[in-house]
Amino acid sequence: MSESLSPTRLIPVTQWPEVHPWPSVAGLRHLIHFEQDNGFDAVVRRIGRRVLIDEVAFFAWADSVSAPKKITRRKASAEVR
Repeated sequence: MSESLSPTRLIPVTQWPEVHPWPSVAGLRHLIHFEQDNGFDAVVRRIGRRVLIDEVAFFAWADSVSAPKKITRRKASAEVR
């Protein structure tokens, strides 16, 4: 049985600006440094010492962190006294 995988491009961090204008290499390194805290670990692929960015996963991650936050309101009874 053959398993079909969606094609993705793995881009070395240093070559990212050649393909996409944002974020910069410094910005990517910041995201990679805090990858466990910000969920960026789903984007990073390591092969040996090379650090690669999964292009499809990067844009999925960017969409997930830029989603609007749900605003909650106080209970009406707490507002009026």
